[in-house]
Amino acid sequence: MSRITTTVALLLMATAACGQAKEDAGDGKQLDKQTMELKDYLPEIHGTIRGKYEFQTETNESRFEVRNARFSVSGNVHPIVAYKAEIDLSDEGSIKMLDAYARVFPVKDLNFTIGQMRVPFTIDAHRSPHQQYFANRSFIAKQVGNVRDVGFTGCYTQKEGLPFVLEGGLFNGSGLTNQKEWHKTLNYSIKAQLLPNKNWNLTLSTQMIKPEHTRINMYDAGIYYQNNRFHIEAEYLYKMYGHEAFKDVHAVNSFVNYDLPLKKVFNKISFLARYDMMTDHSNGLADSETGVLKINDYARHRVTGGITLSLSKAFIADLRLNFEKYFYQKSGVPKESERDKIVIEFMTRF
Repeated sequence: MSRITTTVALLLMATAACGQAKEDAGDGKQLDKQTMELKDYLPEIHGTIRGKYEFQTETNESRFEVRNARFSVSGNVHPIVAYKAEIDLSDEGSIKMLDAYARVFPVKDLNFTIGQMRVPFTIDAHRSPHQQYFANRSFIAKQVGNVRDVGFTGCYTQKEGLPFVLEGGLFNGSGLTNQKEWHKTLNYSIKAQLLPNKNWNLTLSTQMIKPEHTRINMYDAGIYYQNNRFHIEAEYLYKMYGHEAFKDVHAVNSFVNYDLPLKKVFNKISFLARYDMMTDHSNGLADSETGVLKINDYARHRVTGGITLSLSKAFIADLRLNFEKYFYQKSGVPKESERDKIVIEFMTRF
């Protein structure tokens, strides 16, 4: 709880600092330069609130949920040093410390980060909640490729010629709460984004994790095209387990989003369709009794259709209506929340 208390205190201090800066600036031109310099170092506060209602058509059950209540503070303390701290006060009802890192920019287009962060891997799993197109994440983003850890990363961005972004890092592999553990083997992740022009993005990434005794290698390839109206995306993830401890996992995520501008009340309406799938999946943790890896998520296919009404710019204030249809094999056992459902969600970002 001490980390959570510290983060909340930082948010309050940042808010007070912003107010004090405005009060001290006054309306005198002699303070313009000083004010501009101070502004460069004032913390920025952001937040994402997602509340939703779900109705499962198979069981006739429903629920309300605060999916996220995220708050973050970020800023600069030096021309080449930045920081970020983010907490979720309601991640499906739990309080979680998410990001907590310092970042250094030693030379132009190069940065190094140390701390707690989202591991650079895949397209969809790397999206923040306010950047997601659907009310519920894809199987790649939620079950198969979702990793946040403590470690060190480097990132280089080339903007001239053939633009690209290359990220890589080393991580503990023990998650966010077991940071005192010592490790003989560190996890690694490498992600490359190729940007041939402003409309296209090709992402290739690989990651090695070792949750317990089994080494797991993951490989991901994704591509998307985006213009003023369309966003078309496809991604494939392949997961293999050392010593054939579990059969290889395949996961796919593909979707289309079309935006239609509106003039009254709503800024635009978006029409969305998604297909995603995954084969039987294990998180790499052995069964306490048998010592072998077990199925944590049974194979399934899903088709999602929906519309999003945006009150402001996209991903600022969105009302989402989705319907999800699941298809399981005869041997598959659906989880409580992985059934056919209607989802109504309101998301706001500040």
